[in-house]
Amino acid sequence: MSTPAASIIIVSRERPKALARCLLGVSQLNHPDFEVIVVADVAGLDVVADLPFSAQIKTAFFDEANISQARNLGLAMAAGEIVAFIDDDAVPEPSWLMRLTEPFGDPNVAAAGGYVRGRNGISFQWRASSVDTAGRTRPLRVPSRNPMVFSPPECQAVKTEGTNCAFRRDILMKMGGFDPVFAFYLDETDVNMRLAIAGRSTAIVPLAQVHHGYLPSKRRNSERVPKSLFDIGRSIALFHRKYADQVDAQMAWRVERIEQRKRLLRFMQSGALEPSDVLGLMRSLEAGHQSGSNAKLISLPELPTNGAVFEKFMQTPYNHHVLSGRIWQRKRLRKQAKILVSAKNRVTLVVLSPTSLFHRITFTEDGFWEQNGGIFGKSNRNQPYFQIYGFRSRVRDEVARSNQFRAF
Repeated sequence: MSTPAASIIIVSRERPKALARCLLGVSQLNHPDFEVIVVADVAGLDVVADLPFSAQIKTAFFDEANISQARNLGLAMAAGEIVAFIDDDAVPEPSWLMRLTEPFGDPNVAAAGGYVRGRNGISFQWRASSVDTAGRTRPLRVPSRNPMVFSPPECQAVKTEGTNCAFRRDILMKMGGFDPVFAFYLDETDVNMRLAIAGRSTAIVPLAQVHHGYLPSKRRNSERVPKSLFDIGRSIALFHRKYADQVDAQMAWRVERIEQRKRLLRFMQSGALEPSDVLGLMRSLEAGHQSGSNAKLISLPELPTNGAVFEKFMQTPYNHHVLSGRIWQRKRLRKQAKILVSAKNRVTLVVLSPTSLFHRITFTEDGFWEQNGGIFGKSNRNQPYFQIYGFRSRVRDEVARSNQFRAF
């Protein structure tokens, strides 16, 4: 079965450094037939221009706080059979795109979503869930690591995350792409719901994984403390108006306000917010909801294709290298890893200390994967706090675990 050509669309605003790291990760993908589209502000376009493979990237200028409009701009430039989305503050595992596009060999599959790991590179931010017409999510059981195709449940949709999702381009274009009334929050969930209403199936792909950093923005700081809840309140009101009945919408909104207040109070208890901040943020949530309740809903016309030409990202065949050593050898090993990356190699560096420290995995700005932690510590949060290991056996087991993502 042939691998479908894919267009990767990345929207970036005010995060050029993160965008450069994301694109470095994208350049190491093992998919044989993809193109890259970046929709960004001036700072983002400048950093793209400085990359050694910049000539292979399609770019478009966009500097408004509306991710749906930006994605639609990228869609108009896409020519792949599949369009895949990843955030600028995320990095894909090398096998991400290959695994994410695999389920589209089934003609009934219209969308696919993968798993998202958090800042420590170990724990999951998101795996699989469904969403109902009021925006409430429920976990979906995916019993194995193999892709699983779901037909849309009644009055629900299979949810995908915007930082790790893919769609058939022709279907997404015909349904009008992303609804620009969702400038932020529930934007891809709205697409999921429209696909469900049309009876389209979605695949959940556990091994299609990205690492997501939750970098600061105008809406939140680096610790995910919100600066405004206006857009969230507005999007919730719009989503309820489109899909929920009035009674269910009112009930869901009451619960949402309670949950948001609890979240803000936890931040206040940790010292991240003042009491006055909590009051102000709750007012912004209410103001956003009022705005969404009064906003005009629009009918989405089919997006024009504009005759986009596929511009394949040409890759140098990568070799895979695993470096490992003790904590006191880290400086030398990092230098060696950087040299290997500059020679077009994928590199995983495992640096261990004689401790039980929890493990962390990071894709560095120099383009290699680095895993740090104790020889006896957790690399899976379900493991015991202390495990009996020798250095070599621990490295062997960690490399075997990573092999399913990085294809050594």
